[in-house]
Amino acid sequence: MIEPFRIEIPQADLDYLHARLDNARWPDELPDADWDYGIPVARVRELADYWRHGYDWRKQEAELNSHPQFVTEIDGQRIHFLHVRSAKPDAFPLILTHGWPGSIVEFLDVIGPLSADFHLVIPSIPGWGFSGPTKDRGWDVTRVALAFAELMRRLGYERYGAQGGDWGSGVARALGHHDAEHVAAVHVNYLPTPPPPGSEAIELSASDQARLAKLKNYMANQPGARVLNSTRPQTLAYALTDSPIGQLAWLLDTMTEWAGPDFAIGDDRVLTNVMLYWLTGTAGSAARLHRESGKPAKVVSKQPLGVAVLPHDITQSIRPYAEAAVDNIVHWSEFEDGGHFPGLEVPELLAADIRRFFLAHH
Repeated sequence: MIEPFRIEIPQADLDYLHARLDNARWPDELPDADWDYGIPVARVRELADYWRHGYDWRKQEAELNSHPQFVTEIDGQRIHFLHVRSAKPDAFPLILTHGWPGSIVEFLDVIGPLSADFHLVIPSIPGWGFSGPTKDRGWDVTRVALAFAELMRRLGYERYGAQGGDWGSGVARALGHHDAEHVAAVHVNYLPTPPPPGSEAIELSASDQARLAKLKNYMANQPGARVLNSTRPQTLAYALTDSPIGQLAWLLDTMTEWAGPDFAIGDDRVLTNVMLYWLTGTAGSAARLHRESGKPAKVVSKQPLGVAVLPHDITQSIRPYAEAAVDNIVHWSEFEDGGHFPGLEVPELLAADIRRFFLAHH
């Protein structure tokens, strides 16, 4: 059963948040710390002050509620999703999947341009936001993909495209593998490209060699957030679920590090993303996906694959390695701007690339 859903946060919850922000305890900081030890106190204080005195949750809640939302239960788990149908009755359906430390907020600025040509399904990954915490073990990328395949079946979509970045990239590719009969094409804006077998014989350009060096550095020095998420998500959950300042700092630190240097994400979008974790108490259950998934599952899909590469992402895909590992790449875009969150940083570029790819491959 699929049921309509509206976000209606009780005023008492907002009043409690305001009280916690008013009575926040702040850590000390070395006078010359800058970013050397983590996100600076001044940056968190600045955004916390706006959160308390300028940010309007009801306005953001109304924007979210302006898009049709639904919930259903699949595999014992509640699934929350936006379902925005195009004015074109025969429009091609797309499922768009977010990642961490994001949420459905990542796609709010691409809904308008994409819904002109596509029916859009935008789910909250199990464990995130209004999908609520996961209730049992085993919610890895494969299980999420199987649940989303069932969601698309329930919506009556016999043929559809899958798109995503970060975890959404893994889910999109897993959909192509596990629901190959119905997935027509896959587009990702994050595609890790470790050296494939026989990589010694693959000639790399100077720019690709620079990307490989960046990738090796990333693999040798994994971000602290990912290490903690994949090893101690429960321990981390106490602080993030209890402290709004802790939740803000944790997500803002990672978003800042992984976005482009100009950090083109507006404060309202940052805070609405934080609110979806805070209001639903899902910081710990969202982090569990890192622990559950471990190493990426091997997926083999034969659908056309589109790859968008962001210049300021955590790592950039190395095309010769990607083409050696995946034989169905038919679309490759090198963006001029943007980092790990293109839907928030460069939504016009992302929407245009998704449109171009799926209009050609559906």
